[in-house]
Amino acid sequence: MSVAVSDRAVNVTSTGVVRTVTLDRETKRNSLTVEMLLALEEALGQIEADRSVRVVIVTGAGEAAFSSGADLDSFAGQDRDAAWRDWVPLGHRVFGRLAALPLPTIAVLNGNAFGGGLELALACDLRLAVADASVGCPEVGLGTLPGWGGTGRLIDAVGHARARQLVLTGMPIDAAQAVSWGLLSDCAPRSDMPTLVATYRDALCSRAPIAVALAKQILAAHGDGQRRTEVLEALGSAVSATTGDLGEGIAAFREKRTPTFKGD
Repeated sequence: MSVAVSDRAVNVTSTGVVRTVTLDRETKRNSLTVEMLLALEEALGQIEADRSVRVVIVTGAGEAAFSSGADLDSFAGQDRDAAWRDWVPLGHRVFGRLAALPLPTIAVLNGNAFGGGLELALACDLRLAVADASVGCPEVGLGTLPGWGGTGRLIDAVGHARARQLVLTGMPIDAAQAVSWGLLSDCAPRSDMPTLVATYRDALCSRAPIAVALAKQILAAHGDGQRRTEVLEALGSAVSATTGDLGEGIAAFREKRTPTFKGD
C-alpha cells in the first residue's frame, strides 16, 4: 500500500514491516530540490513514529539514477549565497535524521549516485547497487564541494586516502570498485537485484529491533567528528558560493559544456 506523504516527488510504500522511500523525479535523474528534502524529512518522521516498521529502504525511480544530487536548475535566478545558506543546513538536518533513525536502513542504488545522491546513500546503514551503477563526488568540477555530510561519512566508509581521491578528482568509480573499497555493501546485475535486496532486508527484519537500535547508537557514537565536519562543510560551501567559479560551474553544467575555472 502507499503511505501518503506529499506530492513533492517522494513516495513511501509499505510492504509488511518494510517502508520503501522512492525519489520520484526520473526525468531529472531524481535530483534533489528543497521541496524533496522537506518531503523526505516528513516521511522519516512518519516512519519513525510507526512502531511496526522494522526496515527502511531508500531508492530512486527508473534505472538511470538513484540520484544525481542537488538540482542545479533550482539555483537559476536565485541568490547563490541565500541558496547555499538554506540548502546546506537543510541537507545536514535531513540526512542526519536518516542516519540517526533507530531502524536499519538500506540504500538501493537503482542507478548512478553522484554528489548529494551519494551523500544520501552514505546516510544509510547498508548500500546495495546494480552492477552497472557508478558513484562519485563531482562537486569540485562545479566549483563547490560536498555539503550534505558526505565528507565525514565518506571518510568513515573508505578512509582518508580514498575519500581524497573521490572528492579532489571528482572522478567516479564503478559499483565493483566501490564494493571493494567498502563504499557499497554489495552489488549485483540488475536482474538479480530483487534477490540481493531481499537477502539483506530479510536478515535485518529477523533481528531483535531493540538490539539493532542500540547497536546503531553505539556505532554512531564512534563517529563523533561528524558534527565538526558538517560545520566545516557549511563554511566551505558558504565560501564557494561567493566565487565566480561556482557560477561558471553551474552555467557549464546547464549548458552541457566543459567549465573554464579562473580561481576567482
